[in-house]
Amino acid sequence: MKLFHCGRCANLLYFENSCCTSCGASLGFAPDVMDLVAIDPKGNDTWEEVTASDQYRLCGNYQNQGACNWLVPASDSHAFCVACRLNRTIPDLSTFRNHDLWVRLEKEKRRLVYSLLRLKLPCEPRQEDQYGLNFDFLADQPAMFDERSKVKTGHANGVITMNIAEADPVERERMRSQMAEPYRTVLGHFRHESGHYYWDFLVRSGPWLGTVREMFGDDTRDYKQAMDQHYQYGPPGDWQSWYISAYASSHAWEDWAETWAHYLHMVDTLETAWQFGMRVNARQSPMMNSEPDPAFDPYQAGDFDALIKHWLPLTLALNSLNRSMGHDDAYPFVLAAPVVEKLRLVHRIAHGG
Repeated sequence: MKLFHCGRCANLLYFENSCCTSCGASLGFAPDVMDLVAIDPKGNDTWEEVTASDQYRLCGNYQNQGACNWLVPASDSHAFCVACRLNRTIPDLSTFRNHDLWVRLEKEKRRLVYSLLRLKLPCEPRQEDQYGLNFDFLADQPAMFDERSKVKTGHANGVITMNIAEADPVERERMRSQMAEPYRTVLGHFRHESGHYYWDFLVRSGPWLGTVREMFGDDTRDYKQAMDQHYQYGPPGDWQSWYISAYASSHAWEDWAETWAHYLHMVDTLETAWQFGMRVNARQSPMMNSEPDPAFDPYQAGDFDALIKHWLPLTLALNSLNRSMGHDDAYPFVLAAPVVEKLRLVHRIAHGG
């Protein structure tokens, strides 16, 4: 994630800010320039960037629900921003707590969309493109959150469904413990399910299919049978030698989706470190530079080896910092050589070869 600064006072901002905590300026993320900009009202529902003449409107969810801080170019006829336009179904907001859960989902979904835009991957709404993407945010009726509950988080035919209970940290931790997972986050779910979408979009009927099958396995294997076997018997004993997670060992599709999600974890975390000017040398000491190295942009890096070179010492530092605070590892993963090669292939496909 990039660092952002207020266009009025230069205060450091968070991606989710809609108001500068220093000068009070109104803020909005403008996806056309990929920046969080300070804006002034110009009348007729139009806002103008403080430091430029670009004009915008607030996303419909910015105005109506407080669930979005993104902007729509004034020349765009859509009521919603490019991220909210992907929604097909949102929860019943008249139900207690649904609004808060939905807002949490939207916050993490925007981080996913940010990554897709930075990678220049197609993410058009399904209602505008037959191969596009949609999100359904649904709740169990009655609430009974379980891995195999009525509303299953997953992907099918371009639609990513998310059980809104995933946004409840208590429920999510209960499910993480029940499933014996080392890592479970809302953003991780979004990244994983987007992997299934991009399998269909980039791999299934394209020139990469044979190469992906060689590395990830037989995707024609019966999916339901594979999942039943995984839940009944668990992963193979040596799964860490071949897969990024135990779940990845269940089926080739899940291996791809888990690896895709991990690649997005990598490039976004590396961009954050890069923007802060962090340089980690595990043999010496972590160093902070005043300015990030302009030559290294993780989202646009052509050399995958450069990503791994930066990633491994950074994760060591992250885990060491967490342990110093008495927390579990921020990065509970081991990258075996076959996993690194899978990540390399995802990198090539995400960048068009």
